[in-house]
Amino acid sequence: MKKHTHPIVVENISKWYGDFQAIKDLSFHVQAGEIFALLGPNGAGKSTTIRMILDIINIDAGSIQVLGGKVDDSIKNRIGYLPEERGLYKSVHVLDMMMYLGQLKGLSRHDAKQRAMALLEKLELASHAKNKVEELSKGMQQKVQFAVTVQHQPDIIIVDEPFSGLDPVNRIVIKNLLQDFREQGGAIIMSTHQMNQIEEMADRMLMINRGEQKLYGRVDDIRQEYALHAIIVEGQGQWDSLPGVTKVEARNGRGSMLLHLAEDASSDTVLAAIAQSDAYSIERFEHAVPSLDEIFIRVAGENPDA
Repeated sequence: MKKHTHPIVVENISKWYGDFQAIKDLSFHVQAGEIFALLGPNGAGKSTTIRMILDIINIDAGSIQVLGGKVDDSIKNRIGYLPEERGLYKSVHVLDMMMYLGQLKGLSRHDAKQRAMALLEKLELASHAKNKVEELSKGMQQKVQFAVTVQHQPDIIIVDEPFSGLDPVNRIVIKNLLQDFREQGGAIIMSTHQMNQIEEMADRMLMINRGEQKLYGRVDDIRQEYALHAIIVEGQGQWDSLPGVTKVEARNGRGSMLLHLAEDASSDTVLAAIAQSDAYSIERFEHAVPSLDEIFIRVAGENPDA
Protein backbone atom coordinates (compact mmCIF):
# COMPACT_ATOMS: atom_id res chain seq x y z
CA MET A 1 0.00 0.00 0.00
CA LYS A 2 1.32 3.44 -0.97
CA LYS A 3 2.96 5.41 1.80
CA HIS A 4 2.44 9.19 1.89
CA THR A 5 5.00 11.69 3.18
CA HIS A 6 2.11 13.96 4.19
CA PRO A 7 -0.82 11.65 5.02
CA ILE A 8 -3.01 14.62 5.95
CA VAL A 9 -3.01 17.91 4.02
CA VAL A 10 -5.50 20.59 5.07
CA GLU A 11 -5.71 23.70 2.90
CA ASN A 12 -7.67 26.87 3.70
CA ILE A 13 -10.65 25.12 5.30
CA SER A 14 -13.57 27.04 6.78
CA LYS A 15 -16.74 25.99 8.53
CA TRP A 16 -19.86 28.01 9.32
CA TYR A 17 -22.79 27.22 11.58
CA GLY A 18 -25.35 29.77 10.42
CA ASP A 19 -23.71 33.18 10.86
CA PHE A 20 -21.01 31.81 13.18
CA GLN A 21 -17.69 30.89 11.57
CA ALA A 22 -16.23 28.05 13.64
CA ILE A 23 -13.10 27.51 11.48
CA LYS A 24 -11.41 30.34 9.61
CA ASP A 25 -9.14 29.60 6.64
CA LEU A 26 -7.11 26.93 8.44
CA SER A 27 -4.15 25.19 6.76
CA PHE A 28 -1.70 22.57 8.05
CA HIS A 29 -0.22 19.20 7.20
CA VAL A 30 0.65 16.09 9.20
CA GLN A 31 3.77 14.11 8.32
CA ALA A 32 4.33 10.38 8.38
CA GLY A 33 6.30 9.27 11.44
CA GLU A 34 5.33 12.16 13.69
CA ILE A 35 3.08 13.05 16.59
CA PHE A 36 1.23 16.22 15.66
CA ALA A 37 -0.42 18.01 18.58
CA LEU A 38 -3.67 19.90 18.09
CA LEU A 39 -4.41 22.24 20.94
CA GLY A 40 -6.51 25.21 21.91
CA PRO A 41 -8.92 26.32 24.63
CA ASN A 42 -12.39 24.80 24.90
CA GLY A 43 -14.50 25.87 21.94
CA ALA A 44 -11.47 26.72 19.81
CA GLY A 45 -12.50 24.40 16.97
CA LYS A 46 -10.35 21.31 17.66
CA SER A 47 -13.21 18.81 17.59
CA THR A 48 -14.73 20.44 14.50
CA THR A 49 -11.37 20.17 12.71
CA ILE A 50 -11.00 16.49 13.64
CA ARG A 51 -14.55 15.72 12.50
CA MET A 52 -13.92 17.41 9.16
CA ILE A 53 -10.75 15.35 8.64
CA LEU A 54 -12.80 12.22 9.37
CA ASP A 55 -15.57 13.43 7.03
CA ILE A 56 -18.09 13.27 9.88
CA ILE A 57 -19.04 16.86 9.03
CA ASN A 58 -18.54 18.67 5.73
CA ILE A 59 -16.18 21.56 5.09
CA ASP A 60 -17.71 24.74 3.62
CA ALA A 61 -14.53 25.94 1.91
CA GLY A 62 -11.01 24.66 1.22
CA SER A 63 -9.84 21.07 0.84
CA ILE A 64 -8.71 18.09 2.93
CA GLN A 65 -6.59 15.30 1.47
CA VAL A 66 -6.14 12.14 3.56
CA LEU A 67 -3.72 9.50 2.26
CA GLY A 68 -3.72 11.18 -1.11
CA GLY A 69 -7.45 11.60 -1.66
CA LYS A 70 -10.81 12.55 -0.28
CA VAL A 71 -12.03 10.45 2.61
CA ASP A 72 -14.15 7.47 1.55
CA ASP A 73 -14.85 4.12 3.19
CA SER A 74 -11.54 2.59 2.05
CA ILE A 75 -9.57 5.50 3.52
CA LYS A 76 -11.62 5.43 6.73
CA ASN A 77 -10.46 1.82 7.17
CA ARG A 78 -6.86 3.12 7.23
CA ILE A 79 -7.60 5.58 10.07
CA GLY A 80 -7.89 4.82 13.78
CA TYR A 81 -9.91 7.23 15.91
CA LEU A 82 -9.95 7.45 19.70
CA PRO A 83 -12.69 9.98 20.56
CA GLU A 84 -12.82 11.85 23.85
CA GLU A 85 -16.32 10.46 24.38
CA ARG A 86 -15.43 6.77 24.59
CA GLY A 87 -17.76 4.38 22.80
CA LEU A 88 -17.34 0.77 23.94
CA TYR A 89 -20.20 -1.73 24.14
CA LYS A 90 -20.41 -2.15 27.91
CA SER A 91 -22.32 -5.46 28.08
CA VAL A 92 -20.20 -7.32 25.50
CA HIS A 93 -17.14 -9.47 26.22
CA VAL A 94 -13.90 -7.63 25.47
CA LEU A 95 -12.57 -10.07 22.86
CA ASP A 96 -15.93 -10.42 21.07
CA MET A 97 -16.27 -6.64 20.87
CA MET A 98 -12.73 -6.19 19.54
CA MET A 99 -13.25 -8.90 16.93
CA TYR A 100 -16.54 -7.32 15.81
CA LEU A 101 -15.02 -3.83 15.49
CA GLY A 102 -11.94 -5.24 13.73
CA GLN A 103 -14.15 -6.95 11.16
CA LEU A 104 -16.00 -3.67 10.58
CA LYS A 105 -12.60 -2.22 9.62
CA GLY A 106 -12.08 -4.94 7.01
CA LEU A 107 -10.22 -7.63 8.97
CA SER A 108 -11.07 -11.31 8.60
CA ARG A 109 -12.45 -13.01 11.72
CA HIS A 110 -9.17 -14.90 12.15
CA ASP A 111 -7.00 -11.77 11.81
CA ALA A 112 -9.29 -9.76 14.06
CA LYS A 113 -9.01 -12.38 16.83
CA GLN A 114 -5.24 -12.73 16.42
CA ARG A 115 -4.58 -9.00 16.54
CA ALA A 116 -7.01 -8.45 19.40
CA MET A 117 -5.31 -11.08 21.56
CA ALA A 118 -1.83 -9.79 20.69
CA LEU A 119 -2.82 -6.29 21.80
CA LEU A 120 -4.52 -7.53 24.96
CA GLU A 121 -1.32 -9.42 25.82
CA LYS A 122 0.75 -6.28 25.23
CA LEU A 123 -1.61 -4.24 27.41
CA GLU A 124 -1.61 -6.93 30.13
CA LEU A 125 -5.34 -7.49 29.64
CA ALA A 126 -5.33 -11.00 28.13
CA SER A 127 -6.79 -12.48 31.33
CA HIS A 128 -9.78 -10.13 30.90
CA ALA A 129 -10.58 -11.12 27.29
CA LYS A 130 -13.75 -12.96 28.38
CA ASN A 131 -14.86 -10.25 30.80
CA LYS A 132 -17.59 -7.83 29.85
CA VAL A 133 -16.35 -4.29 29.25
CA GLU A 134 -18.49 -2.98 32.14
CA GLU A 135 -16.59 -5.29 34.52
CA LEU A 136 -13.29 -3.53 33.80
CA SER A 137 -11.92 -0.51 35.62
CA LYS A 138 -11.99 2.85 33.84
CA GLY A 139 -8.25 2.60 33.13
CA MET A 140 -8.62 -0.89 31.65
CA GLN A 141 -11.51 0.29 29.47
CA GLN A 142 -9.32 3.12 28.23
CA LYS A 143 -6.61 0.64 27.25
CA VAL A 144 -9.15 -1.54 25.44
CA GLN A 145 -10.39 1.56 23.60
CA PHE A 146 -6.84 2.28 22.48
CA ALA A 147 -6.42 -1.33 21.34
CA VAL A 148 -9.59 -0.99 19.24
CA THR A 149 -8.14 2.18 17.69
CA VAL A 150 -4.98 0.46 16.41
CA GLN A 151 -5.92 -3.21 15.94
CA HIS A 152 -6.58 -2.84 12.19
CA GLN A 153 -3.03 -1.41 11.80
CA PRO A 154 -4.06 1.99 10.39
CA ASP A 155 -1.74 4.49 8.68
CA ILE A 156 -3.12 7.37 10.76
CA ILE A 157 -4.49 7.53 14.28
CA ILE A 158 -6.34 10.49 15.74
CA VAL A 159 -6.46 10.44 19.54
CA ASP A 160 -8.48 12.88 21.64
CA GLU A 161 -7.32 13.13 25.26
CA PRO A 162 -5.61 9.69 25.14
CA PHE A 163 -4.37 9.88 28.74
CA SER A 164 -7.68 10.83 30.35
CA GLY A 165 -8.54 8.53 33.25
CA LEU A 166 -5.22 6.68 33.25
CA ASP A 167 -2.95 6.21 36.25
CA PRO A 168 0.79 6.98 35.83
CA VAL A 169 1.71 3.37 34.98
CA ASN A 170 -0.90 3.06 32.25
CA ARG A 171 -0.06 6.53 30.89
CA ILE A 172 3.44 5.18 30.23
CA VAL A 173 1.97 2.10 28.49
CA ILE A 174 -0.14 4.23 26.11
CA LYS A 175 2.72 6.69 25.60
CA ASN A 176 5.02 3.84 24.55
CA LEU A 177 2.40 2.46 22.15
CA LEU A 178 1.99 5.87 20.54
CA GLN A 179 5.75 6.22 20.16
CA ASP A 180 5.99 2.72 18.66
CA PHE A 181 3.32 3.66 16.12
CA ARG A 182 5.27 6.79 15.19
CA GLU A 183 8.53 4.86 14.84
CA GLN A 184 6.80 2.48 12.43
CA GLY A 185 6.01 5.45 10.17
CA GLY A 186 2.46 6.11 11.30
CA ALA A 187 1.02 9.61 11.59
CA ILE A 188 -0.63 10.68 14.84
CA ILE A 189 -2.86 13.66 15.58
CA MET A 190 -3.07 14.09 19.34
CA SER A 191 -5.52 16.52 20.89
CA THR A 192 -4.93 17.06 24.60
CA HIS A 193 -4.97 19.67 27.35
CA GLN A 194 -1.98 18.03 29.03
CA MET A 195 0.81 20.33 27.89
CA ASN A 196 3.54 18.26 29.55
CA GLN A 197 2.60 15.34 27.29
CA ILE A 198 2.92 17.57 24.22
CA GLU A 199 6.34 18.81 25.36
CA GLU A 200 7.51 15.23 25.93
CA MET A 201 6.01 13.58 22.87
CA ALA A 202 4.92 15.87 20.05
CA ASP A 203 7.17 16.72 17.12
CA ARG A 204 5.06 19.57 15.76
CA MET A 205 1.92 21.37 16.90
CA LEU A 206 -0.94 23.59 15.81
CA MET A 207 -2.66 25.85 18.30
CA ILE A 208 -5.99 27.32 17.30
CA ASN A 209 -8.21 29.82 19.07
CA ARG A 210 -11.66 30.88 17.89
CA GLY A 211 -11.12 28.80 14.77
CA GLU A 212 -7.91 30.57 13.72
CA GLN A 213 -4.28 29.45 13.65
CA LYS A 214 -2.24 31.00 16.47
CA LEU A 215 0.90 28.82 16.58
CA TYR A 216 2.15 26.26 14.08
CA GLY A 217 5.48 24.49 13.79
CA ARG A 218 7.99 22.38 15.68
CA VAL A 219 7.35 22.33 19.42
CA ASP A 220 10.98 23.12 20.26
CA ASP A 221 11.08 26.01 17.76
CA ILE A 222 7.90 27.54 19.19
CA ARG A 223 9.24 27.35 22.74
CA GLN A 224 12.52 28.96 21.64
CA GLU A 225 10.62 31.71 19.83
CA TYR A 226 8.94 32.66 23.10
CA ALA A 227 12.11 32.41 25.18
CA LEU A 228 12.98 35.38 27.37
CA HIS A 229 16.36 37.09 27.29
CA ALA A 230 16.93 35.62 30.70
CA ILE A 231 18.45 32.70 32.62
CA ILE A 232 16.99 30.33 35.18
CA VAL A 233 19.37 29.48 38.01
CA GLU A 234 19.21 27.48 41.21
CA GLY A 235 21.92 27.72 43.82
CA GLN A 236 23.52 30.27 46.10
CA GLY A 237 24.89 33.74 45.39
CA GLN A 238 24.19 37.44 45.02
CA TRP A 239 22.56 37.16 41.59
CA ASP A 240 21.92 40.89 41.05
CA SER A 241 25.66 41.54 41.36
CA LEU A 242 26.47 39.54 38.24
CA PRO A 243 27.49 41.50 35.12
CA GLY A 244 24.64 41.98 32.66
CA VAL A 245 21.88 41.02 35.12
CA THR A 246 19.24 43.78 35.24
CA LYS A 247 16.55 42.16 37.35
CA VAL A 248 16.16 39.09 39.58
CA GLU A 249 12.83 37.35 40.19
CA ALA A 250 12.00 34.40 42.43
CA ARG A 251 10.49 31.86 40.02
CA ASN A 252 8.89 29.33 42.39
CA GLY A 253 9.17 27.99 45.91
CA ARG A 254 12.13 25.70 45.18
CA GLY A 255 14.81 28.38 45.07
CA SER A 256 14.65 28.86 41.31
CA MET A 257 15.54 32.40 40.21
CA LEU A 258 14.94 34.20 36.93
CA LEU A 259 17.81 36.49 35.93
CA HIS A 260 16.83 39.07 33.31
CA LEU A 261 19.74 40.16 31.12
CA ALA A 262 20.67 43.45 29.49
CA GLU A 263 20.32 43.50 25.69
CA ASP A 264 24.08 43.32 25.17
CA ALA A 265 24.65 40.64 27.83
CA SER A 266 24.91 36.91 27.12
CA SER A 267 24.43 33.80 29.20
CA ASP A 268 28.06 32.85 28.51
CA THR A 269 29.27 36.04 30.19
CA VAL A 270 27.12 35.40 33.24
CA LEU A 271 28.24 31.76 33.49
CA ALA A 272 31.89 32.82 33.20
CA ALA A 273 31.43 35.31 36.05
CA ILE A 274 29.85 32.62 38.24
CA ALA A 275 32.67 30.16 37.46
CA GLN A 276 35.35 32.72 38.37
CA SER A 277 33.90 33.51 41.80
CA ASP A 278 33.79 31.38 44.95
CA ALA A 279 30.75 33.38 46.08
CA TYR A 280 28.44 31.36 43.83
CA SER A 281 27.37 27.76 43.65
CA ILE A 282 24.88 26.57 41.04
CA GLU A 283 22.76 23.45 40.72
CA ARG A 284 20.88 24.59 37.61
CA PHE A 285 21.67 27.05 34.83
CA GLU A 286 19.58 27.24 31.66
CA HIS A 287 17.95 29.61 29.19
CA ALA A 288 14.48 30.80 30.22
CA VAL A 289 12.47 28.82 27.69
CA PRO A 290 8.79 28.89 28.71
CA SER A 291 6.63 25.81 29.09
CA LEU A 292 3.78 25.28 26.63
CA ASP A 293 1.43 26.07 29.53
CA GLU A 294 2.96 29.54 29.79
CA ILE A 295 2.89 30.08 26.03
CA PHE A 296 -0.70 28.83 25.81
CA ILE A 297 -1.86 31.29 28.46
CA ARG A 298 0.08 34.12 26.81
CA VAL A 299 -1.36 33.43 23.36
CA ALA A 300 -4.88 32.23 24.18
CA GLY A 301 -5.35 34.27 27.33
CA GLU A 302 -6.87 31.24 29.03
CA ASN A 303 -5.88 28.42 31.33
CA PRO A 304 -5.66 25.19 29.29
CA ASP A 305 -7.03 23.19 32.18
CA ALA A 306 -10.15 25.32 32.50
